[in-house]
Amino acid sequence: MINDIRFKGKRQIDWNDVKQYLEGYVGDYYEIEENAERIYIGNELPEEYAESESRKSLMGANAKAKANAATAIPELIQIASNPAFEENRKEKHNKNAKYGWYRYDVRFALPVYEENTLVRYNIFHARLLINHAENGRKYLYDILAIKKRNEQAVARCTVKTHFLLSIISYFLIPVNPQF
Repeated sequence: MINDIRFKGKRQIDWNDVKQYLEGYVGDYYEIEENAERIYIGNELPEEYAESESRKSLMGANAKAKANAATAIPELIQIASNPAFEENRKEKHNKNAKYGWYRYDVRFALPVYEENTLVRYNIFHARLLINHAENGRKYLYDILAIKKRNEQAVARCTVKTHFLLSIISYFLIPVNPQF
């Protein structure tokens, strides 16, 4: 769950701010918990993340989700799962993806507020795109295929529970004559 919504805006995300934020990660690395694989953050990530064709095609909630996913890069790498390998096909990537590309599945949630009250979390699925460079390291290159799912996590329930609890306890708790 990403609770700190750093990049707000109904219409426009300032992608220069996102790029500047991502520059703070350059030089770091994080491990995928599933396989202890180290994923480095190279100096290509900020530019690719903010200026890629896939980012430019995003709109609305998906664009906001990608911008705010930048604040959770370490956690997203840690929870990455379901790796899929693909050979490098473009000559321009012969150095930075000499040994191919990996795609990992991730999920994250963003809060939805109504009148400054948290009402639910929208859940998003995405793919981490990781290149296997000539130096043998794997680098996070971008986050792709961000899609909002129909799933929603409810933040809080406003139903009065005392009546429901009494009905549930009547049907579920057996009567014990010793009490």
